[in-house]
Amino acid sequence: MRTPRTPAGGDVEHSPPARTPDLNEQLQELLARSARGHQDAFADFYDLTSARVHGIALRVLRNPDHAAEVTQEIFVEVWRTSSRYEATKGSVMAWVCTMAHRRAVDRVRSVQASHTREETWSAQRTQREVDEVWDHVEQHIDEHAVRQGLASLTAIQREALTLAYFGGYTHTEVAGLLQLPLGTVKTRIRDGLIGLRDAMGVGS
Repeated sequence: MRTPRTPAGGDVEHSPPARTPDLNEQLQELLARSARGHQDAFADFYDLTSARVHGIALRVLRNPDHAAEVTQEIFVEVWRTSSRYEATKGSVMAWVCTMAHRRAVDRVRSVQASHTREETWSAQRTQREVDEVWDHVEQHIDEHAVRQGLASLTAIQREALTLAYFGGYTHTEVAGLLQLPLGTVKTRIRDGLIGLRDAMGVGS
């Protein structure tokens, strides 16, 4: 059995302790293994970085649900793009945190744009509903006034106007339907229009 070499003086000579890799070296190794498809390495990578990523997302978004969603999106992107990391451009943690901040800011803009679209749509819908209600009321007001105006006419004036302006018949066709001379029909229609205008209070 070999014994440790003893220098002059009698003390046993020991090897220096191995250097513990720093966090960035650990993350680089885990990221490289993740790029080769090692899921256990990616799980360790997640454990070392997720708290920082979630903290950034929550600070920007101020909404736990959105922050959780963005955190998940970030690590999906890290898994997908792990092979693209370049050590010369900064530490792994800086790379992931920059990605997280950018994605969180994009989510803020997306949420704001969505709210703006919803507010615009709501305002337009409300205005359309108001316009439709008013059109409906106005239509009924006109119909009521027209009915009252027609009721004030003679039977033949009312029938001639109804056929000409609501039935879509020409004056000649109205004359044939009523079996009256064309001139008489035209006179009745004209007198009926004047009477209807007066009954509805429309100025000449």
